[in-house]
Amino acid sequence: MNLGISIVVLLGLSACSPDSGPQEPGDAAPPTTDTAPETATMTRKPSPDGATVSFVTPQDGAVVPNPVQVEFSIEGMDLVPAGNDAPNSGHHHILIDTELPDMSMPIPADANHVHFGDGSRSAELTLEPGEHTLQLLFADYLHIPHDAPVYAERITITVE
Repeated sequence: MNLGISIVVLLGLSACSPDSGPQEPGDAAPPTTDTAPETATMTRKPSPDGATVSFVTPQDGAVVPNPVQVEFSIEGMDLVPAGNDAPNSGHHHILIDTELPDMSMPIPADANHVHFGDGSRSAELTLEPGEHTLQLLFADYLHIPHDAPVYAERITITVE
């Protein structure tokens, strides 16, 4: 399914690694040194009790113009670029029109899984007109969700 998604660079938005260029939907993730090899068992970093991630904008049920302005927050953990292995830290990922991924593996990098490896807190997304779901998922320096995973409830928006 072609989602017609594009990402506009805002605040240094980047793909999986802090030194790579912006991720374009449909592009394969560029090879980086901060991406874990796929194995049967990945070590998940613990998340502190009470850590939460949420959308500041848009709100659930919002009708929004293109490009869609998204802003997100994290409470109880530190926001750091991918590749930075600090305790109780990670970076944001937006899941677009998809379910939560396998929590034991790195989050995919594609049109439905947008990485903010530079530690961004906001972006612009261009989506096809119509209804879309968005969900935030926080992950560690290797893009692996924490144990317990820190994610927001899925929201639904309508793009004009």
